[in-house]
Amino acid sequence: MFFTKLSVGLKAVLPAAAVFALSFVIAGCSTTPAPDRTATWSPKKIYSEAKDEADSGAYDKAIPLYEKLEGRAAGTPLAQQAQIDKAYAQYKGGEQAQAAATLDRFMKLHPASPAMDYALYLKGLVNFNDNLGIFGFISRQDLSERDQKSAKESFESFKELSTRFPDSRYAADSRLRMTYIVNSLAQSEVHVARYYYSRGAYIAAINRAQSAISDYRDVPALEEATFILYKSYDALGMIELRDDTRRIMEKTYPQSQFLSAGFKSVDKPWYKFW
Repeated sequence: MFFTKLSVGLKAVLPAAAVFALSFVIAGCSTTPAPDRTATWSPKKIYSEAKDEADSGAYDKAIPLYEKLEGRAAGTPLAQQAQIDKAYAQYKGGEQAQAAATLDRFMKLHPASPAMDYALYLKGLVNFNDNLGIFGFISRQDLSERDQKSAKESFESFKELSTRFPDSRYAADSRLRMTYIVNSLAQSEVHVARYYYSRGAYIAAINRAQSAISDYRDVPALEEATFILYKSYDALGMIELRDDTRRIMEKTYPQSQFLSAGFKSVDKPWYKFW
């Protein structure tokens, strides 16, 4: 009320620009920054509060506390712990890009950290996303139908962990996830091959199926890749190659349902094994 009356009165004696400038100054003087509630906290107190927030699922509140701790306890093991815990909070809070950046920075600054195996494992998890959501469930989409860039990055993190720290508590799970990713990448090739086959692009289907067979070994997707080769050769009238491929399929996959049921035998995602 006072500010409004003052502005009206000033308009009678001051140019408009001057009134605007003075009003801006008065408004600025009326606001003060919120006090930092952590100003008197010890580093251990900040860490405790951040951990409590994270444990309760309030990752948006935990992250700035971890960031404060990084500055307050710089150069100490607690600062390292805060950095890696911040990455976990970012990951759980859905900030995958920020989490990956935080982990990259951690690994660059602390190459000899005893938590390096966990940092690699967490980076693998950040890029390893099997949460398809409701739309993935409705469309029966699996991971191999999605962008594979993150899957490849995830694989490299798990591979480095398994190679550098074979006895790590995270190594066994990392190897399982590597198998999963390889299956997913192989299946991605097969999805493309099946797409080409369904459109009548048989040469393209053959090329993608052959790519999957040559690049991967002992993965479930190769059964369908072989079947796509067989069907594509048949569609093109390449009788000798068709018959050779059928013999290979019968010998390699004697229980295969593709030869009897065709593509209808693929009725659910293959990849959920944990």
